[in-house]
Amino acid sequence: MPSAARAQQNTMSSATDFTSVERYEAPNQQQVKTRLSGAEAWPLSGGLLEVKRFKLESFATNGRPEVIITAPQCVYDQVNGLASSPGHLQLQSGDGKLRVEGDGFLWRQNDSLLTISNRVHTVIENMPEMKPAP
Repeated sequence: MPSAARAQQNTMSSATDFTSVERYEAPNQQQVKTRLSGAEAWPLSGGLLEVKRFKLESFATNGRPEVIITAPQCVYDQVNGLASSPGHLQLQSGDGKLRVEGDGFLWRQNDSLLTISNRVHTVIENMPEMKPAP
């Protein structure tokens, strides 16, 4: 009987270079909408994954990067499409002109909603000068 327990433990091993991809619906089904990746992932109870060096990228239908989000660690719920962590997170727009960082986040894949909880800091660079309306 101990060998069955060991075999079961072996199926719960970690993975390196973890990646999960979501594609657009037709007619753009060949284009990647979001790519979630990590350097390592470990299964947790309840079907969750602990992901180290979390990275989430979103893309326009033409393949151009829109947003890149990184965090040292998060828990990813594959079934419900949620990623969360109490730790630090950095977000950068695809063109690099917008950067946001903070501590604690929840990302909901179904509606592409990111909530950053604490110590949020935003930097906007190279915005064109706005002229007052006449």
